[in-house]
Amino acid sequence: MLKSVDLKDYMIDNPIAISKDAGLMEAVHLILVNKISGVCVVDEDHKLVGMLSELDCLNGILMAPYNESGIGRVADFMTTELVVAGLGEDIVDVASDMLKHQQRRRPVVENGKLIGQISCRQLLLAVKEFSGPKDMSEY
Repeated sequence: MLKSVDLKDYMIDNPIAISKDAGLMEAVHLILVNKISGVCVVDEDHKLVGMLSELDCLNGILMAPYNESGIGRVADFMTTELVVAGLGEDIVDVASDMLKHQQRRRPVVENGKLIGQISCRQLLLAVKEFSGPKDMSEY
């Protein structure tokens, strides 16, 4: 069983972020190049204002034929109802809450500013390090 550890020990520092005013295709490019499932959306002060997922991007692209102004901006498709984590939170509590909200990733903020992100991949790494065999041949 996973021992409780601080979120900061496993979070991604400086996650990929984009401005809400950026074009949707710029976000698609970041997602594809970095092989991630979404990006954090920040303002000019690096305060978190939203999240944009692959599904949000796909929705924007599919809606483009019906939108006379083109595909649109990140702000047009991002999620603004955010559940965030704080730097000192317990990783087990965060993982449980992510499951409850069906989130694949959660931004980590301090004073409203984006400082990190935790994803299912980092959570699985934590579980592996604390409870899994050290030798991969044991799987």
